[in-house]
Amino acid sequence: MSSNPVAETVASLMPRARAELTELVAFKSVADFDQFPRSESEGAARWVADALRAEGFEDVALLDTPDGTQSVYGYLPGPEGAKTVLLYAHYDVQPPLDEAAWSTPPFELTERDGRWYGRGAADCKGGVIMHLLALRALKANGGVPVHIKVIAEGSEEMGTGGLERYAEQHPDLLEADTIVIGDAGNFRVGLPTVTSTLRGMTLVRVQIDTLAGNLHSGQFGGAAPDALGALIRVLDSLRAEDGSTTVDGLTEGPSWQGLQYEEQQFRTDAKVLDGVELLGSGTVADRIWARPAVTVLGIDCPPVIGATPSVQASARALVSLRVPPGVDAAEATKLLQAHLETHTPWGARVRSEQIGQGQAFRADTSSPAYQAMADAMAVAYPGQEMQYAGQGGSIPLCNTLAALYPHAEILLIGLSEPEAQIHAVNESVSPEELERLSVAEAVFLRNYAAS
Repeated sequence: MSSNPVAETVASLMPRARAELTELVAFKSVADFDQFPRSESEGAARWVADALRAEGFEDVALLDTPDGTQSVYGYLPGPEGAKTVLLYAHYDVQPPLDEAAWSTPPFELTERDGRWYGRGAADCKGGVIMHLLALRALKANGGVPVHIKVIAEGSEEMGTGGLERYAEQHPDLLEADTIVIGDAGNFRVGLPTVTSTLRGMTLVRVQIDTLAGNLHSGQFGGAAPDALGALIRVLDSLRAEDGSTTVDGLTEGPSWQGLQYEEQQFRTDAKVLDGVELLGSGTVADRIWARPAVTVLGIDCPPVIGATPSVQASARALVSLRVPPGVDAAEATKLLQAHLETHTPWGARVRSEQIGQGQAFRADTSSPAYQAMADAMAVAYPGQEMQYAGQGGSIPLCNTLAALYPHAEILLIGLSEPEAQIHAVNESVSPEELERLSVAEAVFLRNYAAS
């Protein structure tokens, strides 16, 4: 990075940032209290609150949100008459999955091959540290030129919507001129990227029943209707021959116009096995950012080991449907449930229930905040031009904030580039990305204040 007082300050703070991220990653803050102790999440929330108080934040509070988790809020006043910027991250994390599959313990930050490994290192505890670094760099170089609100969510990964409902009940709390969501990521390491769209999602549980109880497959198989076979038929109906998603009545939407994702690079990033085809048609960017995508997340049926020769009376599955901007998630849910019912064969009984939903999001990239961020990214990543990408995932809070504050500009940046392997085993963060994006955020706040 070229010599710049802000960049020099951030560089000098990186050892402290690593120490702090080590402390934060050590909390097993999974917001599923059937699996992980509530005290771990509460400890992480207190850590964030203490860090904000140490930076001079006022009104620091642990907000008890309607889903039984805590979000952390703080306000740092800027100069009189200045704009207000809301900085978002979340301190809750995905479960570690198979801990034995990690090369190093998931809740111990470990340096390896120039990256820092640990659950939440990139998604999104690293985002909390990024915000702190940016603010410290500004304080050391003339002060923070805007009013800052920070909100650190405690249940983003669970999709239980606690902070969204809290924000709707307290609409003044998070109001800002611009909102920086620190929970996205660069398209690849070293390529500065803002995420301009997010797909929405719906989660539906479907159950099929055909018999009063299981039957011997030798005695009854061939005429007795098999619930698991019916479920397989239904799930198969959600895909065309090429693997693309087909939900009756759900349209594809327009093609993706921004940054393109080269197919071979995608195969590498996704670790697709040799000889296995990618799904769907059109560009990779079309498929992952601009079109609906169905995924069967789980099936309840007998495991192979211990299975008996039985015709199954019942079977159920959890189905996720991602929907692009321009498609209402509630309408997509109705279409998905209608499709599941229509395509259930043999008169089998089918029930479906929605258990989660988030709306898609599209940012206004022509706004002054985007120009301020593009200029800041050019400082943090010399010789690179800021790119616009989509994200297949959902951050439901984005739409809540866009609805509550229609005049606010929303930007999505963050540390979750492909090598970070968020949600998988061996999640990691690039310390260089943490450093550069902290510089970018600091310079952005300065640019935005002057715009």
